[in-house]
Amino acid sequence: MAEHPAEPIFDIAHLGHVELLTPKFEESRRFFLDVIGLQEVERRGDSSYLRCWGDWEKYSLKLTAAPQAGIAHVALRTMSPQALERRVQAIEAAGYGGKWTEGDFGHGRSYQYRGPDGHLMELYYETEFYEAPEHLRPTLKNQPQKFTGHGAAVKTLDHINLFSSNPTADGEFVEKVLGLRKSEEIVLDDGRHGAVWYRATNKSYDIVYSLDATGSKGRLHHISFAVESNDYIWRAANLFVDAGAYIEFAPAKHAINQTYFVYVIEPGGNRVEICAGGYLIFAPDWKPITWTQTERARGQAWGNKTVETFHTYGTPVVGDPVV
Repeated sequence: MAEHPAEPIFDIAHLGHVELLTPKFEESRRFFLDVIGLQEVERRGDSSYLRCWGDWEKYSLKLTAAPQAGIAHVALRTMSPQALERRVQAIEAAGYGGKWTEGDFGHGRSYQYRGPDGHLMELYYETEFYEAPEHLRPTLKNQPQKFTGHGAAVKTLDHINLFSSNPTADGEFVEKVLGLRKSEEIVLDDGRHGAVWYRATNKSYDIVYSLDATGSKGRLHHISFAVESNDYIWRAANLFVDAGAYIEFAPAKHAINQTYFVYVIEPGGNRVEICAGGYLIFAPDWKPITWTQTERARGQAWGNKTVETFHTYGTPVVGDPVV
């Protein structure tokens, strides 16, 4: 009789929010507000709490002033208080124990720990859903607020891509300890992973680990926001041009996960993606899609080559800045 696979773990609900660091706080803040189209819901000390119009939790991005750009922490919400306790026990059993916090604006107590490559991760369950003020109260009760059409009009926080010196180790950790499921992967000729894509539910990916060609640890590749359609990607690109922002990768379509995109560098130096499309996964026994180094050398879906800075540029910046 064939051996049955281990029972899947469904303790992680979704990507909750990301804390981004910037050495140019006011410039970055204005960019995310005016150009990306986020809305500020709270300001505390050196941090601004910003939301996408379609996210149900109070905020999607916490922007914090710091000496250099990069990622402060990535927050994942669990399915229940019990799920939070189970994942904490698993993290500590795996030797990556962290500490409990009293929470932050908009959510209750959380558990913070560092993954294999050193990224600070946070798990929480208790949260406060967004309640729109009168001028943003929607007609449709099944969306959190009115569609404002402001800036790039990003709808939701889509995913986070983390640079890693060892994507295999980071991927195996989130798979075995958190219960995330691999959707796609790039396997290089030398056997290392070029990148791995993981999902919490039916969306094809929530978190990505990409090989950092500089060998650095714990850096950010990019944060991604989703828009309603491809038209909004083109709109975003035009807004970036008018704002004088550097477009690193002009609108195109990814081969992996089939998302449409545009990439820009925000004033603080962090890479930001605006995306749309992609696919959903419903099969419980989905087999991850594996891409070889030769296949990926073809470039993106329409044949345009991946920009070289994708393999080296991240935040904090190391060596000579490329962008």
